[in-house]
Amino acid sequence: MLRAYCRVRPVGRKTPLANAAATSVYRTIVHQFSTCQTVSTQTRFAQWIDASTGKLDTNALETKWKARWAEIKALEKQQQRASTELSAKDIEQLFYVLVMFPYPSGVLHMGHVRVYTISDTISRFYRMSGKHVVHPMGWDAFGLPAENAAIERGIAPDAWTASNIGVMKGQLARILADFGWDRELATCDPSYYKWTQYIFTRLFDHGMVYRKEAVVNWDPVDMTVLANEQVDKNGRSWRSGAVVEQRKLKQWFAKITDYADDLLRDLESLDWPEHVKSMQASWIGRSEGAEFAFALDPPAQCSDTQSISVFTSRPDTLFGVSYLAIAADHPLVSSAHLPKDRAEEVLLYAQQVSATQAASGDRTDSARTGVFTGLYAKHPLDPNRLVPVYVAGYVLPGYGTGAVMGVPAHDVRDYEFSQANGLSILPPVVEPQSPSDAQSLDVPVFTGEGVLRRIPENGQFGGMSSALAAKEIIKAAAERGVGKHAVNYRLRDWLLSRQRYWGAPVPIIHCPSCGAVPVPESDLPVELPSGIELSGRGGSPLARATEWVNCKCPKCSGAAKRDTDTLDTFVDSSWYFLRYTDPHNTSQPFDALRASAAMPVDIYIGGVEHAILHLLYSRFISKFLWRTKSFGSQAVESLGAVSEAVKDAIKKRESSGASNGEPFKRLLTQGMVHGLTYKDPSTGRFLKPDEVAMDKNSGELRIKLTNEMPAKSYEKMSKSKYNGVDPNETVDMFGADATRLHMLYLAPPQDTLEWDTQSIVGMQRWINRVGRLVDSACETMPTQSFEHALDSRLQWSKEARETFRQTNVAIQRATESLVGSFAFNTAIAALIELSNYLGSVSDRKHPTFAYGLTCLIKMLSPMAPSVGEELWEIVRESGYLQATAGNAVAQNAANIASVFAERWPKVDETALKQQSVTIVVQVNGKVRFRLEDVEADQSQKDLIQAASEHAQAKKWLFDSNSGKQMAIRKVIHVPNKILNIIV
Repeated sequence: MLRAYCRVRPVGRKTPLANAAATSVYRTIVHQFSTCQTVSTQTRFAQWIDASTGKLDTNALETKWKARWAEIKALEKQQQRASTELSAKDIEQLFYVLVMFPYPSGVLHMGHVRVYTISDTISRFYRMSGKHVVHPMGWDAFGLPAENAAIERGIAPDAWTASNIGVMKGQLARILADFGWDRELATCDPSYYKWTQYIFTRLFDHGMVYRKEAVVNWDPVDMTVLANEQVDKNGRSWRSGAVVEQRKLKQWFAKITDYADDLLRDLESLDWPEHVKSMQASWIGRSEGAEFAFALDPPAQCSDTQSISVFTSRPDTLFGVSYLAIAADHPLVSSAHLPKDRAEEVLLYAQQVSATQAASGDRTDSARTGVFTGLYAKHPLDPNRLVPVYVAGYVLPGYGTGAVMGVPAHDVRDYEFSQANGLSILPPVVEPQSPSDAQSLDVPVFTGEGVLRRIPENGQFGGMSSALAAKEIIKAAAERGVGKHAVNYRLRDWLLSRQRYWGAPVPIIHCPSCGAVPVPESDLPVELPSGIELSGRGGSPLARATEWVNCKCPKCSGAAKRDTDTLDTFVDSSWYFLRYTDPHNTSQPFDALRASAAMPVDIYIGGVEHAILHLLYSRFISKFLWRTKSFGSQAVESLGAVSEAVKDAIKKRESSGASNGEPFKRLLTQGMVHGLTYKDPSTGRFLKPDEVAMDKNSGELRIKLTNEMPAKSYEKMSKSKYNGVDPNETVDMFGADATRLHMLYLAPPQDTLEWDTQSIVGMQRWINRVGRLVDSACETMPTQSFEHALDSRLQWSKEARETFRQTNVAIQRATESLVGSFAFNTAIAALIELSNYLGSVSDRKHPTFAYGLTCLIKMLSPMAPSVGEELWEIVRESGYLQATAGNAVAQNAANIASVFAERWPKVDETALKQQSVTIVVQVNGKVRFRLEDVEADQSQKDLIQAASEHAQAKKWLFDSNSGKQMAIRKVIHVPNKILNIIV
């Protein structure tokens, strides 16, 4: 398989997950590296800028630093300590930054550039903040696209995948992303999916997976199972064009519903966006109510189904039931149960509904369609009343009991269904408690809770509140054996089976005598057989590998057969974050101590499109492994030789914002990247970029062919809209640093980003300005070290004090952006303002200027790594850094050849206070003069006195005849900004 490329090969010893010695090792390495470099001439940033064009030679600059980083990493790996012991300090300093690993499609798009730039910036920031950062990368490599590519191109899926991984690794290097490639994994590698299969067997052993018949999309021409995305909007197969049928096959399911309450409750502890938590809660969909049994009348011919079980969250409306609606796959929808005169029509409708639901992924617009089955059921508390049974398009297969009760007077959907199908509608059984509770809807329906009307239908429950009536109705139904209190979930058990080739084989052997038997751990992985012809036809490809399928039962050694399904790719991605903590382990999925030291992930970064299923399944598997003591503080307690300090550190980490096995403490979901799109206003046709041009006279964009102005908008990038942007071309033209800065600056990460390539030149120019500022500064050394200058802070000039303040304001804004809101655009804006201010400073020999400049370089570096490194090398090799830092730090700086070994600047709170301000003085609401350079935070009384003594005061505050000061009726004072005097 992918062993030649993707396989993470085991090594003879383990390396520590993160340890306190890492920084000292890094410093030793960079010292060795720096001492072997010879600098013939003093480095200047201007050497990278073409004098004629003003363009930065980004390729040469980036190549230099990529080579330097590679050498440092190689030396770091050689000198890393061999001990596997973890200390409490290691655990406290560890920071786990995880970005959702990509599918290796072979093409890096701008969405990738955005998310990896974000994660890389955060990773570099925390490294400079003194954390031992874990920032791994791998590949979500199984899945249908590789199988389709194999069919279309005649290339094996593993070869296609390996090739794509190689291409994408090169593309990631181009954007200067710094990942821990020593932890690289690919889910299609046997060394990884061995443990995916092992986790499946653990679920099996704990009764958490089971096999049952479930509906699948079946292509009757190609004789194969289709995924929902392979069924078009018309319910036809994407390949053969045949109308898709619904068939039942035996499938594997995981009991995620057993964890529904935990998954819902523990959302509250997570530092996740509220809309994501709301989406998860909605998907779980907990509803409390009752389950009622409606007995068929007459009884069914087959004894297996004698009643229809219905869940409702509104038991108080039970006496308003006008009909029952069942799903198209309900057991009663069969020729054995349906009346002969209704069977043909009902079965045809059920087939049509199933095809529609398949095409829409269970989301159907057929809410009003239905067909009468010819069946009736008795009302559970009024047996003399018969309720008609309908197959309805809005009842989804596999959800709940597959049946709901229709109450048209109290549900808008039920009302519309009744109207469309000519059903009689019973009068309302619940009325508003007061006139203020009445609803103004387009239809005569009351959907709220209230009081049960005193009508014969409600019997003894009339006059009760909805809440009380619900309890009493459930009690009465329970006494008769026709109902009970129930909790229902929208969440369904997780369908794990896939009838495809390119996935992890289900590790089960089917024996005629022993049943389903899990493959023993010693026989894992069950590797995919090679040499299978993939055609997309004829059912599961694995079923045709007869030599692979036929095997012996692990229990009785009798003839048996392997399961020919593969696992859903969500299984692969549901635990990869745990494997990253111990990627070379050959004896278990991960070491309990090492995983416990790193979990939960401190920050998880990825697209909001994964806000439901991937996150939900990952939470489920993580909680299962935590409960079964594969990791976590309870698992560590049972290990024995672990110090109490380490145990305490793990408990502290486990309880710091994500408990009960939650895998991701904090979540950052980035928005999509949209591209500029042009349309013909007459036809709506999308235009290629070369079909429009700028009019030389008007400066307006015009369609070349018609001279019309095109319609412009920003839309999701796609080939059909001609609005895609190639990251490679962008990096070639503008450089990785400018591309990264532009990407971070255009919008907060949670928002949709409207990519504008033209404005990226602004970032290029800013980089050049900062470079020239550094070059200029290095020609004028500071008069003394900044540390020494702090002792004489009271004697600083006004400009020096303002420089110190401006620098710390920038530090504060940038730090808060990177730690709190992730508003990178705010951080960059703060750095631009600081650079502009520094460019205006006149006394550049004062240590505060050098302090501001070095802080600027440090804060720029996580976002623009190669530029940051180059600027830091310039101030270091020119002697400017030593002059700025003084002897105590100069010795340290001489051992550090990378800006990323430096510490992120800390805010000096005392510097944030403005020493002097300008107050705008208004008289009767109009600006008359300003008080320049006055002491900040002065009282209103002192400012009025200062205003009265101003040269302009005689004109505006004194009577022109008497020369006396006019009476002040009112003063409006905005501290440090405005003084409005009403006279």
